[in-house]
Amino acid sequence: MTNYDVLNVRQQFPGLRRLKNGRAAAFLDNPAGTQVPLSVVERMTDVMLNKNGNLGGAFDTSLEASESVAKAHAAADAFVNAAASGEVFFGQSMTSLTFAMSRTIGAKFREGDEIILTRMDHDANVAPWLLLAEDRGLTVRWLDFSPETFEFDLDDLAPLLTERTKLMAVCYASNVTGTINDIAGISKICRDAGVLVYVDAVQYAPHRPIDVQALGCDFLVCSAYKFFGPHYALFWGRKELLEGMRAYKVRAASDALPWRYTLGTTNREELAGIHAAIDYIAGLGDSFGGTELASGFRSRLHAGFDVMKQHDDMLARRLVDGLRTSSNRIRILGITDPAAFDRRVSTVTFTVDGIAPLEIAKSLADHGVQVWSGHNYGLEPNRHLGVLAAGGGVRIGPVHYNTLEEIDRTVSKIDQYIRTH
Repeated sequence: MTNYDVLNVRQQFPGLRRLKNGRAAAFLDNPAGTQVPLSVVERMTDVMLNKNGNLGGAFDTSLEASESVAKAHAAADAFVNAAASGEVFFGQSMTSLTFAMSRTIGAKFREGDEIILTRMDHDANVAPWLLLAEDRGLTVRWLDFSPETFEFDLDDLAPLLTERTKLMAVCYASNVTGTINDIAGISKICRDAGVLVYVDAVQYAPHRPIDVQALGCDFLVCSAYKFFGPHYALFWGRKELLEGMRAYKVRAASDALPWRYTLGTTNREELAGIHAAIDYIAGLGDSFGGTELASGFRSRLHAGFDVMKQHDDMLARRLVDGLRTSSNRIRILGITDPAAFDRRVSTVTFTVDGIAPLEIAKSLADHGVQVWSGHNYGLEPNRHLGVLAAGGGVRIGPVHYNTLEEIDRTVSKIDQYIRTH
């Protein structure tokens, strides 16, 4: 990737022009939501201004809106590599989709059935299942991860499975540790036991390509605003499972996929924005993926993700190295071995002995460096790592539009703050 031009990429993101104290702000809050390229805004604006009609009419704006929605569904199908059309639908957020679909999936569960959750997951993939278990009298079992390696040992999974186990919910990548989990391995173990696998891919989707067919899972959900799109989310499920489940919908709604799971009026401008965000990633592959353009949309997406991964990994290595050499008071809550970076995304969380995470985040904000602090809704991983009571950690998440200068500036400000506190 010798021709990658991060300054050219940054010009496509109007939000990155923000200044703080006369200097460009550093957007390192990306695990909570990325900035959007102008192409996403333009696509959404076009739909709102020129194709603003509900679906199903015989008039022009309705027909054009329907075409835009169909293209967005096709792009989303390609994004996750769905096996059939109709397997992807959309909703307000990963959280709202999971709450809704947990009731649909769990409708056939019976008292005494079991589900498996993990200590690594965001609460949006924990709380809906805990409430389902409470409502239906289910038993919850937990898969722990190692506080030393920050990874699961899949040998610990099989003993949790019984003839009553119905589902496992697990994250593809952790929003706290950055760990990428072996979803294909987990899915095989569960599939052999007749157990459904529900995957939260929110933190994974901005960094690597998703292939649900290769993963072997049953359901997967992710949020577009984490991969340079609008605040909306997409859900994928196996066609045969979606067809066999009861949809909680109004009577007039279609029974066909994916519309039986689409609640209310389709948000056409949000879908147009998701389509544009997916196109943007493919376009990175066209611009920087090599001397020969990839053929086929999935290949273009893979090339775009390869471009982002190489830059993300470079930034993460610089960040981790800087934090490790800055102070022995810093504890990084995630994989730090560069040889193992294929098993993590660029999200880096750390704590500093004797300093509250919020104070570090406030200090960085004063200098125009935007990061998050606290538990970031990862109640289970923060508790498992022993940092929840002390306020969680400081979370920094570079993506492909961030620069080495921003990483160096951030580490320098952290170092200065620690030395004086």
